[in-house]
Amino acid sequence: MTRVAIIAGTYKPKHCGVAHYTSRLRSALQKLDIESVILTTHTAAMQANELNIKGVVKDWRFADLMSLVQAVNSIDADILHIQHAAGTYGFERAIFLLPLLLKATGYSQPIVTTVHEYGWWEWQPKYLPSQVVEWLKMWGQNHGWWDREDGFLLTLSNAIITTNFEVEAVIHKRLPQLHERIFNIPIAANVEYTLIDKTTARRQLRKICDWDSDTVVIVFFGFLHPVKGLETLLTAFQKVLTTHSQARLLLVGGVESLALRGEEAKRYWDKLHALARELNLGNQVHFTGYLDAETASKYLAGADVGVLPFNHGITMKSGSLLTLLAHNLPVIATEHSTPLPDEMRVQLVPPRNIDALADALCQLLNSPEQCRRLGETGRTFVEKFSWLSVARSHFQIYQQLL
Repeated sequence: MTRVAIIAGTYKPKHCGVAHYTSRLRSALQKLDIESVILTTHTAAMQANELNIKGVVKDWRFADLMSLVQAVNSIDADILHIQHAAGTYGFERAIFLLPLLLKATGYSQPIVTTVHEYGWWEWQPKYLPSQVVEWLKMWGQNHGWWDREDGFLLTLSNAIITTNFEVEAVIHKRLPQLHERIFNIPIAANVEYTLIDKTTARRQLRKICDWDSDTVVIVFFGFLHPVKGLETLLTAFQKVLTTHSQARLLLVGGVESLALRGEEAKRYWDKLHALARELNLGNQVHFTGYLDAETASKYLAGADVGVLPFNHGITMKSGSLLTLLAHNLPVIATEHSTPLPDEMRVQLVPPRNIDALADALCQLLNSPEQCRRLGETGRTFVEKFSWLSVARSHFQIYQQLL
């Protein structure tokens, strides 16, 4: 059996998209007879309380780096796989030195790094002149020794996995000499469809929310966060009600996440509820809070139209988008500079545009046949993205390296 050691910055799948991705990947790899062990912080491991989730560092600072090196060297694994997004490591830079230190201590197993985010954040030390830092970044990058954003993390990895084409394009541009080491493996839906009769799901959802049987449900799915355009959505929904009084809005997802924690999360939760009251939405909008995957799927199966009004637009790296499509829902989302595949057939509107969003929702509510076509097209498109296919792609890379 192949054994993989996975380094995860914040392994809290209920509160972090990257951790949730890692959790789903582990489950799918297990089906291919690939065992995995997570190396993370003591706090995350204690909360998870699972045998193969090990706390090896207090944090991700330089002071913790040697403990991580020792843990990797002592673990019995065929592959080291680093899941990287800057925020999951608290924007600490120590992880960028890990491959260098491992090789210096005689570590010889292949290193794989999955880059979930790239091209938007860089270390800017205050104690060095910016001109010197820029020269060092570019000098090392031009020689292929390190890159300006992730240090030695990519250049000393035997394989680099990207989850979306935007990230892949930036890495190819900056590090063309790593071309043969770069693999793109798109993500799969956050929540897979739970087998349930559509009529039953519709009835159960409306009963839970105390809505009439003839209501038409518009659903948002994902973590509630200020960048998700929820304020735009609530205001647009109020406009929809003026012509479609039977419409209802369902917000499926919790507010507590890696990006929004504690009191800050509570304040945002309260802010959304206050806005709903100001707009006199009353029982016409329902906040579910965090739901487990099976329950969330049943809620989505009972809805009619999906909506993702992200402030910065939607891309293929959105697990929420794939989840809505997997549940046979027509989806309205906001435009991004990187276009979606033509065959995806998502209805797009400009970000932060209340009127455009309200008009698009009304058009779909007026056209059940268009809803049906969009839902079927989206479901067909997303069928090729499954966690098993993601795991198989990983297995092929692991086998190639071994």
